[in-house]
Amino acid sequence: MAYPQTRDLGESLSPAKNVAAWVAALALGIFFLGAGIWKSLDPLTWATIITNMKVPAVLSEPFTVALATGEIFSGLLLLIPRFRRWGAWLSGVMLLGFMGYVGWNYTALKGMDCSCFPGLKRAINPEFFWSDGAMLVAAAIAGWWAKPSTGLRPAAIILGVVTLFSVGSYIMVLRGETGVQAPETAMVNGQAVSLREGKVLLYFFDPMCSHCNDAAKEMSKHTWLTDKVIGIPTVLPQYGQQFMDTTKLKGVVSNDIKELKKVFPFGDPPFAVALERGRAKAQMRRFDAEEPAATLRQLGFIQ
Repeated sequence: MAYPQTRDLGESLSPAKNVAAWVAALALGIFFLGAGIWKSLDPLTWATIITNMKVPAVLSEPFTVALATGEIFSGLLLLIPRFRRWGAWLSGVMLLGFMGYVGWNYTALKGMDCSCFPGLKRAINPEFFWSDGAMLVAAAIAGWWAKPSTGLRPAAIILGVVTLFSVGSYIMVLRGETGVQAPETAMVNGQAVSLREGKVLLYFFDPMCSHCNDAAKEMSKHTWLTDKVIGIPTVLPQYGQQFMDTTKLKGVVSNDIKELKKVFPFGDPPFAVALERGRAKAQMRRFDAEEPAATLRQLGFIQ
């Protein structure tokens, strides 16, 4: 018995459905591609954000690299008609996983910044689920009205290239963390204090940040091998010294946040830089039971 030849899905779609599928795929693909590239170019800041979202600190950096790889890969698949259905499936699974994780931890994460696209600010609140739900609908439209995807080998090659890009970018960022030269001095109580003599710890904090407060209290328990600990408030400089006194972190306060952040860019505090003879030996974004104590001890800043 002869069966009629099945028509190609792309040919059977009405113009309206075809336009809707293209718009959904392009919008979602650009979003995922931009989010992934952003994470790849600034993986350490994103590792801090992910840690604040209750992901174990030890997993935050590899998870950031994996997430960036997945987002870039799914974005590219969505933008290439041949692979669009696979891209829709992958992006949909990632969105569902993220929504499920946030929903499970909603009480702890409520109000936290979860911006994952340059220039787009989002916080975890009820609107978060609406926006991610809209992206999930876009993924469904893009995938349902797309041709069946084919070509595992070229898709695997794309994944390999994206993985190399994400891992390579992460390695380059890590290498760029050390050796950066600090400004010659920082102003403390109207006097210039040298940053290029001996060992100096720069600790950036928000006086109203509980995580910054806990990190400073933990560091105050160490036996320091340097007397140059400089606290730099990122906001509310009038409370900088009070913060140092309350946390008992022995050191001085400098308000040179603009000058120092140009040299040592970072996202949200807490953040610390270990300097030796004016050059960065380590930039620290992880503050938990293990870090930055292990790094500071290895560098000879604490006993």
